[in-house]
Amino acid sequence: MTGHTPPAHDATKEKAIFTRSKGLTDTAFTYCAGCMHGTVHRLIAESLTELDVLEDTVGVAPVGCSVTMTKFFNCDMLQASHGRASAAATGLKRVNPEKIVFSYQGDGDLAAIGTAESIHAAARGDHITVIFINNAIYGMTGGQMAPTTMPGQITQTSPYGRIIEQDGYPLRVVEMLATLDGVAYAERVTVDSPKNIRAAKRSIKKAFEYQRDKVGYTIIEVLCTCPTNWGLNPLESADWMRENMFPYYPLGVYADVKADGYANIAEAAAARLETQRVKEAEKRAAEEAKEAAKKAAKGGGS
Repeated sequence: MTGHTPPAHDATKEKAIFTRSKGLTDTAFTYCAGCMHGTVHRLIAESLTELDVLEDTVGVAPVGCSVTMTKFFNCDMLQASHGRASAAATGLKRVNPEKIVFSYQGDGDLAAIGTAESIHAAARGDHITVIFINNAIYGMTGGQMAPTTMPGQITQTSPYGRIIEQDGYPLRVVEMLATLDGVAYAERVTVDSPKNIRAAKRSIKKAFEYQRDKVGYTIIEVLCTCPTNWGLNPLESADWMRENMFPYYPLGVYADVKADGYANIAEAAAARLETQRVKEAEKRAAEEAKEAAKKAAKGGGS
């Protein structure tokens, strides 16, 4: 009986299904197992490459787990002081207005020590894109309570869970910033499944497109896990995020001036102001008519 000889492998017929983005260096990610930073990095890199703006992009790294991101991106990078990434991005954009500038910040960097910088960059309508990673905890420093930590969530500094009466409520960043006239686009996404990863990429790419077209300030909040500091494995972490974070931090678009029919934040702000003026004028007219009716009734009765 003659043995079967398998056909020789022909490498020329191989078809690449997935390749590393040109927006990333060859340096391997150094994040913990199950951490979602790597996925978000890839989506940013792919978006910049597909928009053909990689060579004209400057990223700003925060202080936190992603402080090492300067090694991973194939574009110019700047390391900011803790909480100052939005301020640094503003400076970069004003000196280089034709560059695409983004900051990448965690919930401690953006929503705690960097709260002022974040709010005022949005209020000014700075033409930058902020990628905000919300994993409900301080990661690099060992798992302390963050402004986004969930009620009852146990951390190194909340061993009995976050106590609302003592620590207050978690901060909903995109909802807060969406109220500001300078914000052109604000959305919350996640990367826990193929479907949501694709949706997150569309949102990130759209944010960069708005910046390129000078529409206004854009922010994408990404709900992520932190298996190491949550004390869970990657699958358990994803389940915990869906069960606990999704109800408090709903996914969705919270501001989009172009979807509302405006070319940029200036048009949208002017329209909102005019609408409010009309409402105030109608309110005053109604009050004056009511007062006139009272006087007329009083005069007729006498």
